[in-house]
Amino acid sequence: MTLLRLHPDDDVAIALTDLPSGHASNGVTLTGAVAGGHKVAVRAVAAGAAVHKYGQVIGLASDDIPAGSWVHTHNLVMSDTDRAAEIGAGRRPLPAPDDTVTWSGYRRADGRWGTRNTIAILTSVNCSATVARRIATAFPRETLPPGVDDVVAYTHTGGCGGAFDGKDVRMLQRTLAGYARHPNVAAVLIVGLGCEANQIPDWLTREGLSASPHLRSLSIQDAGGTLKAIAAGEAIVRELIATAAGTPREPAPVSGLVVGLQCGGSDGWSGVTANPALGRAVDRLVSHGGSALLSETPEIWGAEHLLLRRAEADTARALLDRLDWWRDHALQHGMALNNNPSPGNLKGGLTTILEKSLGAVAKAGSSNLQDVIGYAQPVRRTGLTFMDSPGYDPCSATGQIASGANVITFTTGRGSVFGSKPAPCLKIASNAGLAGWMAEDIDIDASGILAGQSLEAMGEIIFRRILSLASGEPSASETLGIGDAEFVPWQMGAWL
Repeated sequence: MTLLRLHPDDDVAIALTDLPSGHASNGVTLTGAVAGGHKVAVRAVAAGAAVHKYGQVIGLASDDIPAGSWVHTHNLVMSDTDRAAEIGAGRRPLPAPDDTVTWSGYRRADGRWGTRNTIAILTSVNCSATVARRIATAFPRETLPPGVDDVVAYTHTGGCGGAFDGKDVRMLQRTLAGYARHPNVAAVLIVGLGCEANQIPDWLTREGLSASPHLRSLSIQDAGGTLKAIAAGEAIVRELIATAAGTPREPAPVSGLVVGLQCGGSDGWSGVTANPALGRAVDRLVSHGGSALLSETPEIWGAEHLLLRRAEADTARALLDRLDWWRDHALQHGMALNNNPSPGNLKGGLTTILEKSLGAVAKAGSSNLQDVIGYAQPVRRTGLTFMDSPGYDPCSATGQIASGANVITFTTGRGSVFGSKPAPCLKIASNAGLAGWMAEDIDIDASGILAGQSLEAMGEIIFRRILSLASGEPSASETLGIGDAEFVPWQMGAWL
């Protein structure tokens, strides 16, 4: 078999490998060459008719599509037809697990669990970025005592301009606060310049962090300049390391895990292998009492009905409100939501945002959607939560970590070098070619599904790797030292 049809109602199948013109498979003869991962019409589709993949509409035929034709941007366009929501119709409890599972983590005073024990150096403003990085580089990982995993500087481009009560400053403060109180963070040093809009005392008060015993702050202007601030910061971090050193890991329940779900550099296989396999792992996680965060609101466009079926009315309304906001936001900036997929997605075989979204939502598994929260807002309920964010991986993952994700999972088909701190990132390849070519960046190869491995079996492999990663096993990106520069808070407003 060289063509894979995913659902009996589908009008297209996926080429399992590069296929030449005239190739015959499954009763279909190709009218032209088709690259692996791309779509082939298994039956004729008239111009204007809906085209189905995954048993769902992925767009409309812009021309007559004969059977055996390559289906892509030249003959498939976005469809804005309504998709029946049937809010709540698919809500059901997951089966109870038949085993007891634990992992090894850091117990926090507030009852949460950390997967890493990091000293975080946060910056209130871009002006303090260099000082923060210089402080962090004085403490290489290999020199740290047992019980301290890393010293990381989180720098960004905001904090200076804008009104103190403006939406960018408030969003930045909320994001920084999420990192300051994160269960993977043992202690925090905040470094500011001194004259920025994002004043440290004010935002600590606003976020309820003023009384935290594990938080220290430093002003470069008060310290007397760059070198004096670096020296003062190094002294503070030494004290924080001494306090955190020797912290033991303890047996932890799966309910202590909050897993962020990301995908980037998606291809035609992402929605067939890596994403649905991760979805099976998420179902295992949730059935054991754990939580998961799905995000990137523009990238669920066209698949939202699959989430609405699993949501109660208030949660469904909150999700629809966010989708309405993104539709208006795109129009205000002269864009359309189908400006996504990206060039890499297109080259990998994805054609419309509907097709991409249907594959992306598969990461969330089949459990009920319990809540919808804003960017970087704390997770409020166990199970599956949707966090509003742009469809930009570093920004979305930053928000998930600020919301409490202590592990990030990241599926990719074209390839990604993403990593995250303080939440370690597990990267899952959708195809064997990528897993081999970029092996140093990949943790799991999900392509065995194309050779007959079940989604359930691959989901179990992913679930077990999440547990081992949470327990301290380094991810590929951690081994490479990636994650310091991927802190990207969402900037929404105007700068003056």
